Amino acid sequence: MKHLKTEHWGVMPYKEAWGRQVEYFNRMVATRASGDTCRNCLIFCEHPHVYTLGRHGKMSNMLVDEVRLKQLGAELFHIDRGGDITYHGPGQLVCYPILNLEDFHLGLKEYVYTLEEAVIRVCDSYGVIAGRVAGATGVWLEAGMPSERKICAIGVRSTHFITMHGLAFNVNTDLSYFDYIHPCGFMDKGVTSLEKEIGKRIPMKEVVQRLEIELKELLID
Repeated sequence: MKHLKTEHWGVMPYKEAWGRQVEYFNRMVATRASGDTCRNCLIFCEHPHVYTLGRHGKMSNMLVDEVRLKQLGAELFHIDRGGDITYHGPGQLVCYPILNLEDFHLGLKEYVYTLEEAVIRVCDSYGVIAGRVAGATGVWLEAGMPSERKICAIGVRSTHFITMHGLAFNVNTDLSYFDYIHPCGFMDKGVTSLEKEIGKRIPMKEVVQRLEIELKELLID
């Protein structure tokens, strides 16, 4: 029996959300080790302006100093996920699945593929054709073309089959904040959002509902 609950944290400072994730993650690791049933969870939220640098990321991909960061009203955190540097901020939907991958019969690559597929399906529901780029995680538009651009970044951590971190989906995101980094370490690829592609703002609750439906369908059904 697969158990999958959902939590909505609203707009939460990154440091607080990261701390809560760690608590959930550690509890899940202990639960799995004891042989008890894990309470798998999908967490949805937004963050104030923040940049996060993955464990193998390069500080050279952060293009501004601490003074400029403060002027931008942003923070920088070095964190324990895969991937390089990315941006989170208002209008961007973040999803943190805290899952026991064994419950869903998934390996790490299949799990990342599942996250990508859910976002691809949501994009399609808005008439935006999205897909994957070989050798790069996340969800992209016009893959392989000069106009190739990313609409969703993915960076996860998995220990003892338990996951944390997740995906960052640009819905109504202020894309100018990506100008201050090499997103995910790429210097030659653009970023976009649903708002930019469609030409109008989209209710965040609507996108949350659609993404939740797709994730549950892919994970449970």
